[in-house]
Amino acid sequence: MAILEIKNLSHTFDGKPLFSGANLSINNGEHVGIVGLNGAGKTTFINIISGKLPQDEGEVKWLGGIKRGYLDQHADIDRSNTVMDYLREAFSDLYAENERMEKIYADMAELSDPNELDRQISKANKILERLTDAGFFELDSTIKKVAGGLGIAALGYDTVIATLSGGQRAKLMLARLLLERPDIMLLDEPTNFLDVEHIDWLTEYLNSVKSTFMVISHDTAFLDKVTKFIVSIENGSIKKYGGNYSTYISQAEQNAKQYEESYRRQQEEIKRMEDYIARNKARAATAGMANSRKKMLDRMEKLDKPSVIYDADFSFPCEQLHTRDMLIANELLIGYSSPLLPPINLHIDGETKLWIRGTNGIGKTTLIKTLMGLLPPKGGSYSLHPFMRAGYIEQDFDFGAKATNALGYLSDLYPRLQPKQLREKLAKAGIKNDLCTKPIKELSGGEQVRVKLCVLMQKTTNILLLDEPTNHLDVRAKESLKKALLEYKGAILLVSHEREFAESVCTSTLDVKA
Repeated sequence: MAILEIKNLSHTFDGKPLFSGANLSINNGEHVGIVGLNGAGKTTFINIISGKLPQDEGEVKWLGGIKRGYLDQHADIDRSNTVMDYLREAFSDLYAENERMEKIYADMAELSDPNELDRQISKANKILERLTDAGFFELDSTIKKVAGGLGIAALGYDTVIATLSGGQRAKLMLARLLLERPDIMLLDEPTNFLDVEHIDWLTEYLNSVKSTFMVISHDTAFLDKVTKFIVSIENGSIKKYGGNYSTYISQAEQNAKQYEESYRRQQEEIKRMEDYIARNKARAATAGMANSRKKMLDRMEKLDKPSVIYDADFSFPCEQLHTRDMLIANELLIGYSSPLLPPINLHIDGETKLWIRGTNGIGKTTLIKTLMGLLPPKGGSYSLHPFMRAGYIEQDFDFGAKATNALGYLSDLYPRLQPKQLREKLAKAGIKNDLCTKPIKELSGGEQVRVKLCVLMQKTTNILLLDEPTNHLDVRAKESLKKALLEYKGAILLVSHEREFAESVCTSTLDVKA
């Protein structure tokens, strides 16, 4: 049974058509992943089907009586509540029923008519039966099971929400959504603020539910484990594939090749028709034929130019520093107005491959920035080897006000290189052809990552500090990056939410916890 039917859906955002004439059907009980390049319209799509954003054209029809739940990490919640009170609101209808029952019991003390008393007892017993069947008297245990699985118990159930970080609030909203058990859950990056064991718990939970969910995630290993269908937003269309993410990749690559071939043939046909029209429209004898071809050309349903993802060949020059003391931190405190974390102790040698893991917002980026000298420590100390040469990829990209495109950005950094040489270097990172001169702000997140990795490829280092380098990268680019890091002989400090990627590159871990 279809729980959601989408017909002829079209929407344009900021002048860019995201999808046009799209059709999609989601059946009850399906576990669906939503994928697409950064900027393709995944979150916009979720906002449309959730009713937060009106579509330009088309129909979005939900099955009647369906209860929907949407994880919107930017939603505002009552911050005066405690953690437990907020989670209990997931069962507000049951608490209201319990209040009705207790009022009936209280009012019974005033009754003298035995028949009316019997009627009220019967009414209260029916409510009690419904509450018992719904597990009302075990609600705190149910709440604590979910809260524990997502790491919320450590925050303290009596903690006021106003004191929590943005990441902790997002985790809290996810817990409440799971407790509400809607018929369909719309989840936008639910693993963003979870550490590894909590992602494992969420994976097991989602695999156990019989209800429908649709999930956006950059964590492809997570998608592989929890989805049975993939909805891909690509080339202005919305397509549904059977199978998990790995199955989708193999199918999508074949479809992409077929689409590119269809686009190429259509472009050749358009050029032939335009040439014929140009040659014959001025001659009286052939003007009618030319006009006929022009009408055919105008009526032709033209394919959008396919999104092109160029392969990357990453490599990072290294002059290994053979030392036991590449970086040492003693009781290091990091933060801004006050320390974010307990004191940190680190001892890194010239070959250390360290995965820095922990929930979003906990302080991993702050740690990296402190070690790079971009933030002052709040206490303790750290020391760097005098011959340490670091390469750094930050999570949030700042290309500077002067940078208009990738070619210009690289030219400012390496003014002695000719445009041809700069293009060759960008090409190795998968930035080719018109991507070199496309405004940086119009590049996708993955393309911007490639530009920064291209810069890193030009520097000889002996340690790499990488803050979420896989964010927005496609599968093949991730594989190229993994290969380059495995070949890198120096030390690596890697912040990553992608478990399989990090475990394949690193040999040790640092768990960052408050």
